Amino acid sequence: MILSIFQYGDPILRTKGKQIEKIDNHIRELVANMIETMHAAHGVGLAAQQVGKALQLTVLDVSEVEDRASTMKLNGKEVDPKASMPLVLINPEIEVAGGATEIGTEGCLSFPEITGEIERAKSIIVHAQTLEDDKIHIEASGLLARAIQHEVDHLNGILFIDRMNSAAKAALSSRLKRLQKETKRGKRIRPEDEASLVSETTL
Repeated sequence: MILSIFQYGDPILRTKGKQIEKIDNHIRELVANMIETMHAAHGVGLAAQQVGKALQLTVLDVSEVEDRASTMKLNGKEVDPKASMPLVLINPEIEVAGGATEIGTEGCLSFPEITGEIERAKSIIVHAQTLEDDKIHIEASGLLARAIQHEVDHLNGILFIDRMNSAAKAALSSRLKRLQKETKRGKRIRPEDEASLVSETTL
């Protein structure tokens, strides 16, 4: 089932997600719906908060992106990132691998038609649980590392605009206020209505 995506201004996006203690049929159904919603909206990631659930849960899929490479090691073994998608991360925790950072363009399904240049760690390690309740660790770089960082921010109530420099955020001020007003009027985004500017950067 395709879910509505909550947009900027809704308090749920500022809510830190609760740890998932038990992976039951409710969680499995939510994951299936989130993956379907993410694909319908042409996003590469979707956090539980974006569909109204304050949980430590995110789904990702970078398999359709051709021009922004990713690398991935799963439990120490090199794997093809595309073959590992969609990726479900439950209760994820990030470690930064090294100190190198890079600036890249990001969008967000909760911020239609808004993008920004965001500085992120180039490489990360993430520890998480799978839908099968297995513990995994993933070493990622490239777009996958950026997408995971963006989504784990969501799980902690942090939005990508929080990581913009002050000038960039000031330039978007009127658009952000308009978006907040729409949200207060009860508008939510249906993925089929999503104006996907650059699908490979919409997280």
